[in-house]
Amino acid sequence: MQDYYSLASIQSDLKSGKISCHSITASYLDRIKENAHLNAFVETFDQEALSHAEEIDQKIKDNTAGKLAGMVIGIKDNICYQNHKISAASKILGGFESLFSATVVQRLLQEDAIIIGRLNCDEFAMGSANENSHHGPVLNPINNDYVSGGSSGGSAVAIAAKLCLATLGSDTGGSIRQPASFCGVVGFKPTYGRVSRWGLIAYASSFDQIGPFTHTVEDTALIMEVMSGGDDYDSTVSTQDVPSFSQDLSQPVKKLKIAYLKDCLENPSLDPEVKQQSLDIIEKLKALGHQLEAVDFPLINYMVPTYYVLTTAEASSNLSRFDGIHFGYRSKEANDIPTTYKKSRSQGFGEEVKRRIMLGTFVLSSGYYDAYYTKAQKVRKLIQEKTDQVFDKYDFIMSPTTPHTAFEIGKKSDDPTTAYLEDIFTVHANLGGYPAISLPKGQHSNGLPFGIQFMAPQFKDSKLLSFSNQVMNGL
Repeated sequence: MQDYYSLASIQSDLKSGKISCHSITASYLDRIKENAHLNAFVETFDQEALSHAEEIDQKIKDNTAGKLAGMVIGIKDNICYQNHKISAASKILGGFESLFSATVVQRLLQEDAIIIGRLNCDEFAMGSANENSHHGPVLNPINNDYVSGGSSGGSAVAIAAKLCLATLGSDTGGSIRQPASFCGVVGFKPTYGRVSRWGLIAYASSFDQIGPFTHTVEDTALIMEVMSGGDDYDSTVSTQDVPSFSQDLSQPVKKLKIAYLKDCLENPSLDPEVKQQSLDIIEKLKALGHQLEAVDFPLINYMVPTYYVLTTAEASSNLSRFDGIHFGYRSKEANDIPTTYKKSRSQGFGEEVKRRIMLGTFVLSSGYYDAYYTKAQKVRKLIQEKTDQVFDKYDFIMSPTTPHTAFEIGKKSDDPTTAYLEDIFTVHANLGGYPAISLPKGQHSNGLPFGIQFMAPQFKDSKLLSFSNQVMNGL
């Protein structure tokens, strides 16, 4: 099978009869087996996917196929799919099958996407390297000695290695954009509330958002068009009308004002090559007629601490339901209720998840709640206000997605503080609920890619995608 990078090219060959949904699905399944060492997929749905592909082939003949016909897609192992296993890459959910499908899964299937399998990730989406998975680490397909990024590492690798056409991930503090940067693909985090979280296993409910990985902005826009919109099962989802994301891409992009964060480009952790290529992209955008200006944002050093105080607090609450009684793993050493809770949670959760649960429980505890949680909420509000002030003057905010390229497996796993700082440029969007995208526009001399990030005001997703399409095709 030839390499496909867009749904448009697949649908063109489907129309001409050059390929079928069945043949392309079978080819992807073969590729997944050939690249099993990457550990991107936890499970593939071989017979079901092939059977579904045959049904869509018939729909194409009958001219009744949906807009995603021919799109073979993988879903992160924290997104529910009815009667299929889901583990959030954790031992504590071993053997559990979902009783329902996430809203995003339902909407993709309604438009005839083919779900080929579930993808490896950091346990409960907690990590920036995909080394915290019960299923083992995901390897970077460009250099297998390096991490994929996380927590949606499997989702990014599946696209980079061309194991399917598109994938879904979740982004709590950069978990879509960071692995997209490390693997050289497009990763999009929508505005908080633009896409329903119903059926997503929660890490931090006021931060989590589902989004796509693709090769092209066109496919990202099409997936967003299908997934977005109101949902009676999610009270936090927006009821705003869903734009025609894919059609809006064809609209001419006006000359824009873009702020780039001086504090990011002057950050001591920033790789010199990443900095220089970011500056080069700024000059190229200026040459296209856009106005780019440096902006001070001194609160950047408060973002990661604020993020980890709040997300661990929410995780402590959300993960309390995984107790060895209701579902999932139960310790064989349990002999009464107290030991069932203690043994099952101690043995079922990985080290990083237990660390974050304990941190969250601490910041919510009596005597520390105001000192940590309340203060962090105030800082979050301040960050939002300062960011909105920037957006009063500028259309977008630009920065590198990550301070460097992918690092070697095991290099940072022993130092949680260093690992947490991987999110330094990405948590900004989650703290404010803003849409943000990582575009694969950088190439380091070490042979690894890196991304450039653009962030927009809330619900300016369509405008951001249109501009991103210009950047991908015009730089």
